[in-house]
Amino acid sequence: MPPDHYLADLQARGLLPPAQAAAIAAADRARPFSLHYELRALLYLGITLLAGGLGVLVYQRIDSIGHEVIIGAIAVLMAACFGYAARHRAPFTWGEAPKTSVGADYLLLLGCLLFVVLEGYAQYQYGVFGTRYGLATAVPALVFVPLAYGFDHRGVLAMGLTALASWVGLTVAPLSVLSANDFWNESIRGAALGLGLVLMAAGFYSEHRGRKAHFAFTYLLLGSNLALAALATSLVRSTFNQQPAVGISSTLLMLALCAGLFWYARRTLSYWFLVLAAGYAYFAVCYVLVQLIIVLPDALILTVSTVLFPLSALCVVLFFVNLKKILHGSDDAPQATTPIS
Repeated sequence: MPPDHYLADLQARGLLPPAQAAAIAAADRARPFSLHYELRALLYLGITLLAGGLGVLVYQRIDSIGHEVIIGAIAVLMAACFGYAARHRAPFTWGEAPKTSVGADYLLLLGCLLFVVLEGYAQYQYGVFGTRYGLATAVPALVFVPLAYGFDHRGVLAMGLTALASWVGLTVAPLSVLSANDFWNESIRGAALGLGLVLMAAGFYSEHRGRKAHFAFTYLLLGSNLALAALATSLVRSTFNQQPAVGISSTLLMLALCAGLFWYARRTLSYWFLVLAAGYAYFAVCYVLVQLIIVLPDALILTVSTVLFPLSALCVVLFFVNLKKILHGSDDAPQATTPIS
């Protein structure tokens, strides 16, 4: 309800003098409206468009400009971004560092994007890494993760962890990227699961020990998605009849991770992890139901399916309707504030 409604109600009860009600209403109308998140979204969008526009410009003018000029221009612009960010960097702390400049964070992100552009351009044109594609993905990880800690930037940390995941995949199965049918092979699924669990452990450790505790959200989000996606792929490629050990172990591990994410979501009041846990748990439960249904006689499969699947859809609807109550324990609890980066 609008504030005027509450003010009128308080005046009707004789709890608020008219002069104070008028002053409160005037202060509420004059209160500035925050555009913080809108401006952040525009800045991120601007950086992305700028990096993409530079790539298109280079592609269209590559014959007339020359490779050396393009590489030099990208390097100079990248150095300028890193130099500005370093000049306005706050002193290192294991807590959340104060922001000394709004533009420094976004120029640091732009510098990292330009670093990737420069590395990719040099590899494509001159083959500086040869056929060692894993090294090409390891370099950004080795650069971005320390930069993220030094400049206290969660966006750069996400880029570094993504590069780390790419390096692990290329190291485990270097030729699988060339085959679309074999991309999620067993070795890559195992590597993704292992790396996801390591990232989740790193997130819990950073929060428990107070070592950049605000980085825990990034570690847990990327790690849990990686581990759960690997388990989901294992379930899709296995059945209880043909590979019972894989199906049962993957299901149990997925449900255990979902239970852990659910506990963490309740503890930190995070809608992100609550929905993530519910989504993958729903997938695991549906997988088990399907495996149980397909062993039934043909006459019962249709009957059971027409009951179970609408019922599961109803459970999903009830979950989202009662999302706030599930997270907070009551409808009157304050809403959570979850990091968006």
